[in-house]
Amino acid sequence: MEGDLGWWAVPLAVLGGAIRVSTPILFVSLGETLTERSGRINLGLEGTLVFGAMAGYATAVMTGNPWAGVLVAALAGAVFGLVHGLICSMAKVNDIAIGIAMMLLGTGLAFYFGKPFIQPAAPDLPSIPFGWWSDVPQVQAALNVNVLFLAGIAAALVLHWGLRATKPGLILRVVGDSTDAARAMGLRPAVIRTMATALGGAFAGVGGAYLSLFYPGSWNEGISSGQGLMAVALVIFARWQPLNCFWAALLFGGAGALGPALQSVGVTQGYYLFYAAPYVLTLGVLIATSSPNRALAGAPGELSITK
Repeated sequence: MEGDLGWWAVPLAVLGGAIRVSTPILFVSLGETLTERSGRINLGLEGTLVFGAMAGYATAVMTGNPWAGVLVAALAGAVFGLVHGLICSMAKVNDIAIGIAMMLLGTGLAFYFGKPFIQPAAPDLPSIPFGWWSDVPQVQAALNVNVLFLAGIAAALVLHWGLRATKPGLILRVVGDSTDAARAMGLRPAVIRTMATALGGAFAGVGGAYLSLFYPGSWNEGISSGQGLMAVALVIFARWQPLNCFWAALLFGGAGALGPALQSVGVTQGYYLFYAAPYVLTLGVLIATSSPNRALAGAPGELSITK
């Protein structure tokens, strides 16, 4: 790669890596945006992501169909979200504590049921070769875009429009901002929050299926690398806006691709520091965007972290 493109390979590799790495973060952050806009926080999405990765991979291995794996991963994520929502609907239950418990449950179940599927190979999700116009293999590889990345863009656009211009979006925002106002309108906040949490879990499950069925494209117990928790921080950085989640996910994805990109041109010193870039960025952007007056600007009023 160094002989063909030299340092021009770095931005190209970062672009391709940003697209690949950002996709699961995008899906999890969109799901968490829906959940938090309803007034509930779900820290259990890391467990949902890992279980979705296992469920999707196992299904693809058994059926030979990666799309069946995506569907099962989404359903598994929705079940985790539904359980989380139902428990949090009970009196005197803390969202954050339940989220941590669900995270441990999801990862534990994934490791237990996923052991038989570590070795078998599953079919990959299809990609679209946007680099067809180039004869350079590196360009073709960087622009080989998975279908789920495009689906994530479409989902961000639909959610952006839905939250602003539709009745369900208005209902979700009202419930998230004021339980009393929602009840005065004849709404049932607990039911709406549970549905939003279940839908958010389905998004996280799809993100997990992407991990195991495309990039890195295998099932193992360390597959998520904390991306579910990073996505929760990303939602705060994105100020609970779906389109901002897309751009923020690309930023985090580019940070995750920086290490491999520099290695591709022979820069190997500080190898482990390059791979820490997404986590350093997570901490940095939260510090940079926080202040005593605007630390939670745009946060739903009923969200646990605002009280």
